[in-house]
Amino acid sequence: VQLQASGGGLVRPGGSLRLSCTVSGSIFNINVMDWYRQAPGKQREWVASITKGGITHYADSVWGRFTISRDNGKNAVYLQMNDLKPEDTGVFNCRAVEYNGFTSWGKGTLVTVSS
Repeated sequence: VQLQASGGGLVRPGGSLRLSCTVSGSIFNINVMDWYRQAPGKQREWVASITKGGITHYADSVWGRFTISRDNGKNAVYLQMNDLKPEDTGVFNCRAVEYNGFTSWGKGTLVTVSS
């Protein structure tokens, strides 16, 4: 499968953005979709996950502010980000994990939170 993340941009602290990850290719074997982010000078970190059945998990740093959702009909996963903070700045990537464990990564989208 191929993934493409979009929706990043510049936003002020407290603002919101909605990221999208579109999936092309066979989606039927995808079990889990994740969002990761990498801040400047830091390692990539996991942000949120959603299973094919809709079960979600979040990193403590974004819990209550971010919402991951999945539209299997549109082959897309979304990350609604509210109350953004400067420390949320980074390149956001989506990842697909198939039932056989194979993973695919999309090209990232940059989110900058700054006043």
